[in-house]
Amino acid sequence: MSEQPIHTPRSLIVTLYGAHGRDFPGPVPVAELIRLLGAAGVDAPSVRSAVSRLKRRGLLVPARTEAGAAAYALSSDARQLLDDGDRRVYGAPAAGEGWVLAVFSVPESERARRHVLRSTLSGLGFGTAAPGVWLAPAGLYEETRHTLERIGCAGYVDLFRGEHLGFAATAEAVARWWDLPALAKLYEAFLDEHEGVLRAWEGRPVADPRLAYRDHLLAVDSWRHLPYADPGLPRELLPVDWPGVRAFEVFRALDGLLRGAAAGYVRAAGS
Repeated sequence: MSEQPIHTPRSLIVTLYGAHGRDFPGPVPVAELIRLLGAAGVDAPSVRSAVSRLKRRGLLVPARTEAGAAAYALSSDARQLLDDGDRRVYGAPAAGEGWVLAVFSVPESERARRHVLRSTLSGLGFGTAAPGVWLAPAGLYEETRHTLERIGCAGYVDLFRGEHLGFAATAEAVARWWDLPALAKLYEAFLDEHEGVLRAWEGRPVADPRLAYRDHLLAVDSWRHLPYADPGLPRELLPVDWPGVRAFEVFRALDGLLRGAAAGYVRAAGS
């Protein structure tokens, strides 16, 4: 499991579109992307390079504003990814729903698809119960289904809903299926970066929209990766004093304090 991602230009652009880009009046002009990412310390060449990579991946589509300026809109696949992400990033984990299991079998002649499937399921937050048997909280069923359809791998996978019946205690099994110490470090890294920011904002009015936008963008950029590493594991199955609880509280508080001012800054940039 990788460490907490740094704020790369590409990640920040995805975060910007996810947090605010869908509310932008039309495709986002390149000049506005440069201005909005500049508030987070990203220079213009880095923005243009990251946009080019996202375009090659099919997430951004070249467009023009009504005035004819170069701009970028979200592709349909990108919108679906962001809609799925909203449920993860901003929603509290659902409890007591059981599990969704993904069992796949790939012919030797197409073994490259095994890597694609493993990477996709891991990226969705699935744990591994056995070779070729992956599982996650049942609330991920719909997202898993259309993700597998989107990457052309649905024909190799069977999906099941179920509950864990033994023989080990479910909490012990979860500790085998997921790397909980690595997850805890990710949450602790988030708290190290953003808990002090929250304390600072709680002590003063949100009077600087540009600063609020920057801190909100960085917080969402840090947080949005975590629900994919931890797919909403039930609290009762996790260790005592699990840092994910506090991390979620800090993120929700920052989002609640800063989202309005941040959105206002974005709207002002696009007007």
